[in-house]
Amino acid sequence: MPPHRRDGVIFGAAVGLVAITFGVLATTAGLSLAKTMAMSLLVFTGASQFAAVGVIDGGGSPIAAVGSGLLLGARNAFYGMRLSPLLARVGGWRVPSSQLVIDESTAFAVNQEDERSALDAFYATGLSVFVFWNLGTLAGVQLGAIVGEPETWGLDAAFPASFVALLGPQIATAPGKVAAVAGAAIAIGAVPLTPAGAPILLAALGVIPALLLRRPDRST
Repeated sequence: MPPHRRDGVIFGAAVGLVAITFGVLATTAGLSLAKTMAMSLLVFTGASQFAAVGVIDGGGSPIAAVGSGLLLGARNAFYGMRLSPLLARVGGWRVPSSQLVIDESTAFAVNQEDERSALDAFYATGLSVFVFWNLGTLAGVQLGAIVGEPETWGLDAAFPASFVALLGPQIATAPGKVAAVAGAAIAIGAVPLTPAGAPILLAALGVIPALLLRRPDRST
């Protein structure tokens, strides 16, 4: 087995362990087995799923939950643009393959030396994550009734941890730092004034000063 394929399968198995936490949190938030599995099968974006479940568990509206999920899932559109030339090679499988365009499959694909290996790494990682994520979700739902309150086991920390994991690589640049600080300030200020889920959406406004910082100097 090629190293990139082996690594993709191993990584998918590791992601499945995170999915167990999602399944537990979704169950304790009141989602049924059908709704939880539908989310993992159709949405299939871990951070977005954690965000939506976190909003629901906090008493937020379905609109806020969907909005939070869409906000985090928007990054996959950029991954799609990056992988579009590669997936053009698979013809009619291009559309169904878009379901596998996630952080992990994109990262494995773009780090290969040739297109054939990149495509193989994309499918090995994407399919592995998809299978293990859904198996982990199913296991988590079953464990949810046994575990009880996730706070007892510290599982509630998975939701904010997913944001930290996404934020880390983005704050290496000055605009990233500005967006992070501005977004955090907006969210903190909005918490006592807005319903659950709204602070996450409002925090997106933090990109405005970051974009202004990146604007090229046209005075010359």
